[in-house]
Amino acid sequence: MEDSRERVTQIVADLGARQGDSTRSTEELFHLVYDELRRIARGLMAGERRGHTLQPTALVHEAYVRLVDQSHASWQGRAHFLAVGARVMRHILVDHARAHGREKRGGGWQKVTLAEGVLPGVEPNLDPDQLLALDQALEKLSQLDEREAHVVELRYFAGLTVAEIAEFLGVSKRTVEADWTHARAWLLRELAGEGQR
Repeated sequence: MEDSRERVTQIVADLGARQGDSTRSTEELFHLVYDELRRIARGLMAGERRGHTLQPTALVHEAYVRLVDQSHASWQGRAHFLAVGARVMRHILVDHARAHGREKRGGGWQKVTLAEGVLPGVEPNLDPDQLLALDQALEKLSQLDEREAHVVELRYFAGLTVAEIAEFLGVSKRTVEADWTHARAWLLRELAGEGQR
């Protein structure tokens, strides 16, 4: 397992530096990260409404194409690649929700409650309006505290552990835990319509 993690880190570094055979590297990278990206996609799709037209496999493939097609990417390792992958998948789902005729600019959005469930932070079976509300709240949190928003993305959407996030962000585990706790509380208030920091 550790060898594959190191290999992923090497490949993403090479891709960022545009070294080596990029076609072979992207194929190898896909095989090495597929299971992790699929796990992330399943987690994201678990929060979607039943009967969603996208499937986890399609979400992984679309996200992967966007990830390796970034000419300006300078990957900082496996965790960074997966974190950006989770963000790309979230954006694909948000774009998908918008494309399916939902009202623009927040009209008709429903309030979302964040329960202590299997995946802390988001109720299962979000409908497109709730997904858009969550995305808007995360964007707002990012403007207020970018690191906290990043912790939410890494923890919830990418499924990284506190230790992995701490290593990636270069902070202590205690800082990540504090950011996670504060961000969840802020999101609860924001999505309940009480948000003022």
